Amino acid sequence: MAQKQDPTLTREAVEAVAGWLVGEGESSRSEIANACRRTARTLAEELPGHSVELRVPPFVAVQCVEGPRHTRGTPPNVVEMDAKTWLRLATGQTTFGEELAQGNVDASGLRAGEIAAGLPVIALG
Repeated sequence: MAQKQDPTLTREAVEAVAGWLVGEGESSRSEIANACRRTARTLAEELPGHSVELRVPPFVAVQCVEGPRHTRGTPPNVVEMDAKTWLRLATGQTTFGEELAQGNVDASGLRAGEIAAGLPVIALG
């Protein structure tokens, strides 16, 4: 079992990239990676399971959403996006539906949209 995410450290990681998310400054690759990993793993804790795989390459991939476990090959329900899109979703600056409609989220499978139930992970502002 993975170690439970510390909410304080997750909030600190998100706050470290807050300016970058709104176009006011830069964040280091390690800060972006930390924020992606902590928020994705927190989402996986909030929506435990193995039915949907959330991917934020190259930083993190987690399985979440209750249901059948997938063990081989490409999972039937996959949600993938870049780091900035993920962190904007995770912090409540945008919605899953908006990003999907704009083509910023690649979602496949009938249950992929169920990750929206866990968003935002940590609201900013």
